[in-house]
Amino acid sequence: MQTLIDFDRAPVFAIPTIEPVGGLTVREGMLIEGPQGWGEFSPLPHEGALTRWLTSATEPGTVGWPDPVRGRVPIAITIPAVDAARAREIAAASGCRTAAVEVGVGGLAEDLERVRAVRDGLGAGGVLRCDAKGRWDPDTAVAAIAALDRVTGGLEFVTQPCPTVDELAQVRRRVDVPVAVGESIRESDDPMGLRLGEAADIAVLATGPLGGARRALRVAESCGLPCVVTSTLETTIGLGAGLALAGALPELAFACELGTRGFLAGDVVADSRSLVTVDGYLPVAPMPPAPQLDRLERYAVTDPARLAWWRERLQRAISAS
Repeated sequence: MQTLIDFDRAPVFAIPTIEPVGGLTVREGMLIEGPQGWGEFSPLPHEGALTRWLTSATEPGTVGWPDPVRGRVPIAITIPAVDAARAREIAAASGCRTAAVEVGVGGLAEDLERVRAVRDGLGAGGVLRCDAKGRWDPDTAVAAIAALDRVTGGLEFVTQPCPTVDELAQVRRRVDVPVAVGESIRESDDPMGLRLGEAADIAVLATGPLGGARRALRVAESCGLPCVVTSTLETTIGLGAGLALAGALPELAFACELGTRGFLAGDVVADSRSLVTVDGYLPVAPMPPAPQLDRLERYAVTDPARLAWWRERLQRAISAS
């Protein structure tokens, strides 16, 4: 890998978000050019599995993505922990029929207000799921899920209500709403070795932390659960990997949480190539578009300390691979 790619020339970008998403106000990362194309290396600040992120970033430019079995993917709009009015606005403008609503940041009253607003924004026939990102203990989760299920008229599922697999299993035995597992997979040292049958009904996968579309596809096969693909707030280049995974899954029973490009104030590719949801779908492409020079210049990181921080992270990933 190191002989095929000039990592020293990898540009570092920083794109502001239009509002805080998962605590982020700026999304940073690096773009990696391989012999066949570009990939994105953008592990979040707390991420430790840097080699997986590097494998994901080099995949499209070297071995390529797996062959798709579908040409487009249904999208669930992600609703961050914003106020109810903003949540309704995002849902209504999305063009999606499904929304994944972040919960557990404030109190339950705020969560209930937010999901009511999203339900109104989606309109008749809208489908809601909630993502707690492991913020609850089992008793809190059981009570919150019951309340959210009542308010929405029936949740599609709830993702990662508690931080551990054992706690997820406890919750799953006590609620009627399907339970999805996300962080427990992406943060595992051995994602393919996890036994999730008692803990979850659905697996939520992200390509960056799992080592790319091909490796994530193997995780999907090993877990034996229906899968949803989610994003980590990537640019269009990074989102392409998630769509490649969603396009290659043998079965896709749920809309995927890949409609996040709109939370960034810009992109590294031309507007005509930017992945913006249309009528609730995004296309699957054989490889991501190349970045556009003027966009790279606009969003280039110039602070020496920040550049050094990213290059040190990349070097750690290379050394460990």
